[in-house]
Amino acid sequence: MDRRWIARLALTAGTAALLVLLVFAGLRSLALVGVGVAGLALTAAGVWWVLSHRGLARALALVLVALAPLAVVVLYIAEGLLWVVLVSLALWSLAVSTGRAALVAESGPVGPPERPAGPLGRPFLIMNPRSGGGKVGRFQLVEKAEALGAEVAVLDPEHPQDVAELARSAVDRGADLLGVAGGDGTQAQVAAVAAERGVPFMVISAGTRNHFAMDLGLDRTDPARCLEALTDGVELDVDLGVIGVGVPPADGDGRVFVNNASFGAYAAVVQSPAYRDDKARTILQTLPELLTHHVGPRLAVRADATTIDEPQAVLVSNNPYRMGDAAGLGRRDRLDTGVLGVLGVKVDNAVQAAWLLRGSRGPGLTSLTAQEVVVDADAEVVQAGVDGEALTLPTPVHCRIQPGALRVRVPRHRPGVPRGAPPLNWRRVRSLALTRGRATAQRGTD
Repeated sequence: MDRRWIARLALTAGTAALLVLLVFAGLRSLALVGVGVAGLALTAAGVWWVLSHRGLARALALVLVALAPLAVVVLYIAEGLLWVVLVSLALWSLAVSTGRAALVAESGPVGPPERPAGPLGRPFLIMNPRSGGGKVGRFQLVEKAEALGAEVAVLDPEHPQDVAELARSAVDRGADLLGVAGGDGTQAQVAAVAAERGVPFMVISAGTRNHFAMDLGLDRTDPARCLEALTDGVELDVDLGVIGVGVPPADGDGRVFVNNASFGAYAAVVQSPAYRDDKARTILQTLPELLTHHVGPRLAVRADATTIDEPQAVLVSNNPYRMGDAAGLGRRDRLDTGVLGVLGVKVDNAVQAAWLLRGSRGPGLTSLTAQEVVVDADAEVVQAGVDGEALTLPTPVHCRIQPGALRVRVPRHRPGVPRGAPPLNWRRVRSLALTRGRATAQRGTD
């Protein structure tokens, strides 16, 4: 459909949403909106109290979380206006989704540019048979890779091996590609060797979450499809994150991360031995002291010229994650922007927790990009989660970006990275809706 008509549909739906409230609720429409916002704020505050308290206070907070939205619905029913609210919300949701859809074509391209990849001589793949609940065996990855001419090293879970040393030894023997079927932590270790030795790297989505594979646009449902890169592949240049201690890590120093490094509450929780066996219980037992600063170091973060004082949680990512698009949370549109993404959360009370409903515009959430990030603390060491692996690092911790450091070989035909919805700009939507067809077509070809 022509983007002009999508924009017109957005404006029509948005106008209809407001008219439904005004026509059928009159001045009460303002009260309806106020009650809804108050219910959301109380629910957010209740969630904060659940996470930051124990015992009776937590039980009462759970009651608040359950009753606040229920009370809003009951009030709407009592006033005979529930249908008005539901219809208005449906129309507004349609307006927002179509408004963003109309602007999608104006956003930049998704994913790094690709180039043809030549034939391989001696590809070398490392596979973890336990990764992803046994995907290596379930999808017969070893047999399929060997049939395509790859040398495969299968890790022995009973005898841990140094995967970075395995990769270096393979390159010394003449390997012209390194690949991994395993988790993101293993991917990062071997990717560091590939970048160091200047050979392409191949990702096989056989891990549990496969975040790196997802942001490369690979098929996460069938890891065997990733092997198509061996015979019909293209290459991408992507960035790598590097984390080091004491001084800013120079080239070749520090630990590489392909996804992110987390500090603060989440990093401390995953350090608990009980976390893997019972995540929910461990989180509920550990978070109260962490969120109220009763335990754990107080962090200080410097991202280029910006300082974040005493955040409870910090996430430093290899390229920024999407913000403002609920469907795309946890995704990165590109891996070649040459900057780190930084998310800092600082919530000291229930009021600030309620303000988080504003997303990146809320005062408790800092979202920015930087080329270097320094995480310091009032302690000699700080806990960190680097690509899902729990570490304890001396302070200060330095993170930086290595632009275009890694050549990644991917299948020519792959699902790709879904285009993220851009921030909604009603002025731009209105301008687009009023634009004549020829002008719109001309912009689309520019």
